[in-house]
Amino acid sequence: MAMAAVSSYEELRQKKLEENKRKIEELKLSHISASLRKAVATPKRSSAKLGKRKAPEPPVTARRSARVASLPERPKYQDAGFDIIPRLRRGSSKRKGLDERVYATYEEREYAMEKAAELEESLGSDFPIFLKSMLQSHVTGGFWLGLPVGFCRTHLPKKDSDTYLLDEDGVKSKTLYLASKRGLSGGWRGFAIKHELVDGDAVVFQLIAPTTFKIESELCANHYLLMW
Repeated sequence: MAMAAVSSYEELRQKKLEENKRKIEELKLSHISASLRKAVATPKRSSAKLGKRKAPEPPVTARRSARVASLPERPKYQDAGFDIIPRLRRGSSKRKGLDERVYATYEEREYAMEKAAELEESLGSDFPIFLKSMLQSHVTGGFWLGLPVGFCRTHLPKKDSDTYLLDEDGVKSKTLYLASKRGLSGGWRGFAIKHELVDGDAVVFQLIAPTTFKIESELCANHYLLMW
């Protein structure tokens, strides 16, 4: 009788152990399955990719001809850089509306500036001089021409004053120089339109008197396009 009771107890105990073991296994499998689903849903990013950054490209330096490069250096007042805007469309009219502007490419702009630099060197150093690459804001729409800050501080009046632009034909045009904004306002619009300046042209400003600039320009391929 006692042996039968012990045997029955052992059987119940064994069944309980097996049942507990099975539950533990089920819990482990469930946990592993949940971990796998989470890992698949949110993959880890490679640390190598996170740490890898593209090195910045070196600034582009304008090309200079061998003849110009051999000449002695003198103060340069042209702007430190200019905005490069992709070409939109080309057309056949002489002057375009604001929605049909024609933009110079980098190569066209660079070529005009290189030719202007050669012209600058040929003019000598008797008068202060700077170069300006024309943008759309200079020749369409706003018609505002900002001048190099260093040049203004050194050579131009400290207050607003009438300033004259003398073109290659000796014709003088009146503009207004705004000292606080360091640029040409009233009168510049008429000069730009009269001389058909377009985006990409390079203009040489030579200060031959306290408030008089002698103006010469080098035209980019974009300029000739608008003359069709």
